[in-house]
Amino acid sequence: MTSGAPSAAPATPPPVRIGVIGCGNVMGAYRMTLDRLRTRGWATVSVACGRPAQRDEAIAALRPERFTTEASEVLQAPDVDLVVILTPMPTHAALVRGALEAGRHVLVEKPLATSLAEAQDLASLAAKSPGHLVCAPFTWLSPTFRTLAAHLQRGDIGRPTLARARYGWSGPWWNEWFYRPGGGCLLDLGVYCVTSLVGLLGPVRRVSAMTGVAQTTRAVGGREIRVEAEDTAQVLLDFGDACFGVVTTGFTLQKYRSPALEVYGTGGTIQLLGDDWDPEGYELWQNAAGCWQCFGESEPDWPWTDGLRHLVESVRDGTAPAPGPEVAVHVLEVLLQAQEASRTGRTLDLQTRFTRPDWTTSALVNAEAAHRQHDRTREH
Repeated sequence: MTSGAPSAAPATPPPVRIGVIGCGNVMGAYRMTLDRLRTRGWATVSVACGRPAQRDEAIAALRPERFTTEASEVLQAPDVDLVVILTPMPTHAALVRGALEAGRHVLVEKPLATSLAEAQDLASLAAKSPGHLVCAPFTWLSPTFRTLAAHLQRGDIGRPTLARARYGWSGPWWNEWFYRPGGGCLLDLGVYCVTSLVGLLGPVRRVSAMTGVAQTTRAVGGREIRVEAEDTAQVLLDFGDACFGVVTTGFTLQKYRSPALEVYGTGGTIQLLGDDWDPEGYELWQNAAGCWQCFGESEPDWPWTDGLRHLVESVRDGTAPAPGPEVAVHVLEVLLQAQEASRTGRTLDLQTRFTRPDWTTSALVNAEAAHRQHDRTREH
């Protein structure tokens, strides 16, 4: 036996230092994820940026070391490794650019930008930047979504031929930009549906759509405004090889009790229950089995803000997060072309592409059995 000094334990990575820009409505949803990261010692919030009236709420929710009203202070702060952008959609592109040029990792709420040229420029910048760029929505990270995708890639319902995605509600009342040019239900809500469908079926080849303004005025912030962006939409997607999808979305869906996602194949059907950002399990029909197989939600507490956990984990591990921004670019092109298709009455081709992941390794092999899920308030 040889003697010598014991080997040193692997060094624990220091907490990722986060700067948050945008302390409005969405901030509260990220609070739980930030709390979990802080409890694990994975991350801290160095600085939060918002309007003066948001100071007290932001300090209570995020527990930052300091608060500012200037986004530039976050982008240039020496104690910020990762910038989280939770501002209105029209501001995303400029803030993402500033954070990437400063060498920061970036998480941006959807959409990445409001023009395709901006989004493509940002994806190119991210490829050269030392920082990672992660774009919402994060439906691909849901264990239930990944299980659906694995079923499809294994051919468990045969060849997919038709699909439907649905998401909507009665509409926001706290900010006008949802109803102004650069907003609208497609960029705010339809982005979830399209992101999920392309994750399951691959890039879209062609798109056609019908969109409109069903409610010409809305009450926002205590006053009536005129709606200038679409608040209701039906979008038809061509994935190639005689596989078609439809997206139903709008600020005009009061309530529903239907699956978020449905995919029909030559040998069966699979559907995700609940919303794709808040799954409630899934159901599978296979002709060979001759019955519906119903699967409970494997991770009831999965948060739609999970992209932040994923990015922090990637930074700590030195791995690349997935999907990359090329998926967000493709989804944005689909949405913008849907708006143009509605205006012109034409079916339009898509130019952007991405490589779909191998989902067959993503099934919930080690998931806790549903009958053993007793206390859903605790992490498993």
